Amino acid sequence: MARRTPKRPQDPAREAFWAGHDLLTQHPIFAPLIGFVRITDDHERVPEDGWVVVASSSVLYVRSTRRAAPEEWAYLLAHAVLHLGMDHFRPNLDPIAWQVACDCCVARFLRDLKFGRLPAELFFDPDLPARSEELLYARFLREGVPPPLLACGTAGPRSPGMLFAGPMSADNRKAWQARLAGGLVNAVDAAVALAAGLHTSLAGHFPRSPAARARAWFMASYPLLGSLAAAFELIEDPQICQRLQITVAAVDAEARELYINPAAHLDDQSARFVLAHELLHVGLRHQARRQGREPYLWNVACDYVINGWLVEMGVGELPEFGLLHDPELKGMSAESIYDHIVVNLRRYRKLATLRGFGLGDMLGDDTAPRGDATTLDAFYRRCLSQGLAYHHSQGRGLLPAGLVEEIRALDQPAIPWDVELARWFDERFSPLERRRSFARLSRRQSSTPDIPRPSWVPATRNDEGRTFGVLLDTSGSMDRKLLAQALGAIASYAIARDVTRVRVVFCDAAVYDEGYMAPEAIAGRVRVRGRGGTILQPGIELLERAADFPADGPLLIITDGMCDRLHPRRDHAFLMPEGRNLPFVPRGKVFRLSNAPP
Repeated sequence: MARRTPKRPQDPAREAFWAGHDLLTQHPIFAPLIGFVRITDDHERVPEDGWVVVASSSVLYVRSTRRAAPEEWAYLLAHAVLHLGMDHFRPNLDPIAWQVACDCCVARFLRDLKFGRLPAELFFDPDLPARSEELLYARFLREGVPPPLLACGTAGPRSPGMLFAGPMSADNRKAWQARLAGGLVNAVDAAVALAAGLHTSLAGHFPRSPAARARAWFMASYPLLGSLAAAFELIEDPQICQRLQITVAAVDAEARELYINPAAHLDDQSARFVLAHELLHVGLRHQARRQGREPYLWNVACDYVINGWLVEMGVGELPEFGLLHDPELKGMSAESIYDHIVVNLRRYRKLATLRGFGLGDMLGDDTAPRGDATTLDAFYRRCLSQGLAYHHSQGRGLLPAGLVEEIRALDQPAIPWDVELARWFDERFSPLERRRSFARLSRRQSSTPDIPRPSWVPATRNDEGRTFGVLLDTSGSMDRKLLAQALGAIASYAIARDVTRVRVVFCDAAVYDEGYMAPEAIAGRVRVRGRGGTILQPGIELLERAADFPADGPLLIITDGMCDRLHPRRDHAFLMPEGRNLPFVPRGKVFRLSNAPP
């Protein structure tokens, strides 16, 4: 709200002034404008026969001791702030002609709006043919300013009502125009509500905030995010935002609540950007995809991806306070950006999300068990995939390729971890070539014993190098069921690909080399040793230095992620419980075991 200097005294003239000021604060057009100016009594800048002088520094200098009715003060204050909203602070050759041209246009606007009352001392010619400041200014330069119009200024006869206190920045001019545009939208909404019988007066009625208008715009005009926007309740309570430490915005996917802090003073375009940012967090399932990563850094990585897409799509505008956006990260996934961030912690921990410094704007605990988690996840996926289909069918414009790929990937069922592990085996152990041989007859010939039939046997039986190493984290933090699940999958895939032996090493506080074992023995008779601390690097070094282990033999490292930094120098992959993450950037493939049996 406006900063009132001085405070309201018990004086009839000044009481009338503040009563006129209150009329502006209750009007949907002028409330967004009057709240961003500073009002001060100044008898030096305002002459004795003047009322108001507006400065380019967003200050209103008033002579509140002059006698005027509240409706007249409302007119004068509205006249002054409209100079800011209509971008009248522009340098011209003749400041008097430009001032009069601007005053005439503002007076015409207030007359058509029927707001306030023109003081009797002011003059306004309603028959002037020109409808814009530029055309009136050009006419006054050619023909001169009519003498009666010199008395229509709010600063008194022949006194400029606009004071150039320095050039206005482009951002400041744009902000004032956006505030006036928002006020006009408020007035239209209020008029529609009044015509529908929902309200009896325009005074004090502000139907929708910029965030509410942005949400309605998504539902009506942007099908990609329309269904997601409709599914969330918009909360703009400053006390709730303060309690949750929300500086600008945050989203709770489980509660279906989207929080916007009114103190952020978002305009319509920045509100669209912020709402789209939060809705994409939900639709792309960023919280569920965290997989044990550090929550705040993962949030920062996702912000970089989303903001880059929104800037590319032109959805709204970046807020004035700025967001996480780096064109050099274009085309990278959130997982790749996270891996880049974790090696530059000193720099990236100083960045802020829409919630604030060191806080993520995705609320809720994605690791907590929820009975309707599957249903909720499917609902958000369906909203975004259907929105993409509507977006394309209605020709709403092009979308970034990375965003389309992520939406389509989320729309497909996830590949189970055991299928991915089977592919890993296929890439490293190609099927052995087979041939027919009569050395051992096929069992099918028993039905017709008089007809000999050959069996299929490997063309060459060279097991040299056809093996891999299994490094098991047997520390106390490892779940026994998941360990057994992983070993069972490894054994079955090894047998299916003619791997006859596997090198097994147990690691906890010490290294236990079990040597080579048959695949079927891994899932059956292996006695897990250790269950102490977690030291995996010595086990990796043991296999890398072992003379009886192939130089190109791959490694499968089974761990829960609670280990030190590892440096395997050969082909390797990790098997981990779902929801866990390594404390370093892995170079090999990572398979995450689900709790359900494969």
